[in-house]
Amino acid sequence: MTGEPLPLWIEILVAALLLLSALFTLVAAWGVVRLKDFFQRMHPPALVYTWSAWCVTFASIAYFSAQSHGLQLHVWLIIILLSITVPVTTVLLSRAALFRGRRHEGREALPPALQPRQPTPSDSTDFQAK
Repeated sequence: MTGEPLPLWIEILVAALLLLSALFTLVAAWGVVRLKDFFQRMHPPALVYTWSAWCVTFASIAYFSAQSHGLQLHVWLIIILLSITVPVTTVLLSRAALFRGRRHEGREALPPALQPRQPTPSDSTDFQAK
């Protein structure tokens, strides 16, 4: 790391990516406030936080690469782990909310739980004929 200033185009690129990240986060917050149901509120943060994190990652790569005069990819580890854990967390939260909603009466808007399919006698004969 040197004490020399960064080129103006790098500073503009980093600033634009960080502002885009802030805009994505603001849209996600607006979606959380405006949407009425937990299941609807899950989507904006799950999608937008990942996009926002990608913008911050690209800004960090551009900044640190320009500052050290070489490609710096140490930030990739953070975004890879974040891109893996955000969808998993979203699925776990949605399943917990669905399970909890089904246990309480008066939640007709929730779909019924899936029941295992019972084999019929025609299923075994169709399989043997093929």
